Amino acid sequence: MIHVSKLMSLSPGHRQRKAAQTLARIEETLRRQDRQFVRWLGECGAALALDPALEAPLQALAGRLADLAGGDTAASGEELVRAVNRLRRSLEAAAGVSPSDWDFADPSSLALDAGSRRFFPGVRAYLDDVRSPFNVGSIFRTADAFGVAELLLSPFTADPAHPRASRSAMGATAVIPWRRQAVAELPAAPPGIALELRGQNLDDFEFPECGVVFIGSEELGVSPEGLSRCAHRVSIPMLGAKGSLNVGVAFGVFMNAWRAALVRRGCATVQNPCRLGTDGL
Repeated sequence: MIHVSKLMSLSPGHRQRKAAQTLARIEETLRRQDRQFVRWLGECGAALALDPALEAPLQALAGRLADLAGGDTAASGEELVRAVNRLRRSLEAAAGVSPSDWDFADPSSLALDAGSRRFFPGVRAYLDDVRSPFNVGSIFRTADAFGVAELLLSPFTADPAHPRASRSAMGATAVIPWRRQAVAELPAAPPGIALELRGQNLDDFEFPECGVVFIGSEELGVSPEGLSRCAHRVSIPMLGAKGSLNVGVAFGVFMNAWRAALVRRGCATVQNPCRLGTDGL
């Protein structure tokens, strides 16, 4: 661990980046209930609170951390983690570090247990040329949250192993069964549902117990081949001037409605893994 006096001797930009990096490592130890660096946090916070290179809001965050880490009464782990996180993220912003993926850091740092997830065995989704790795990862995470049994990816859908997909999926790519499959290779049953514009109002749609929702790219929507496999076309009612949603957000809205409909109907979820066969479910 860098000594606080050494840290404060660095140039302002270097100091901010180094402090943020060190705080990130300590934050992980605090999440594991390891408080061995609390004293360092107090000393670092006190020093940064007096750093003339920092703006007043940052100095205040540093002072708050110093109070929590150096007070007579030990702060709770949650209080310290939040204080460390706020200071280090603010230091990163001051140093010019992009915040684009901050919210996709896994706070638990734990592997997910695929056997613990529950899902509806008849619910699947087909990603029809979804090109953005960010959106693919987001869809995986949403699929895990709302009980999708399996994801089917077209040959031109982005790779779930792409770094941006992995970050936005936050581990879901390891627990959601998925495979590549061309539209022409899909079985005729269960019925497909295209999530598209100019379709039946989502609020009025009668969700099936078994089905595959087709999600297209934001540029082109569901392909003609995909639409030909869909018995239904469903749209999300919108009130805004834009009249459209990010594909990952739209998928979340749709899946929450499907989940709620199945729950109201008393449909059971399962934990055993199941796969979509070439002859149907």
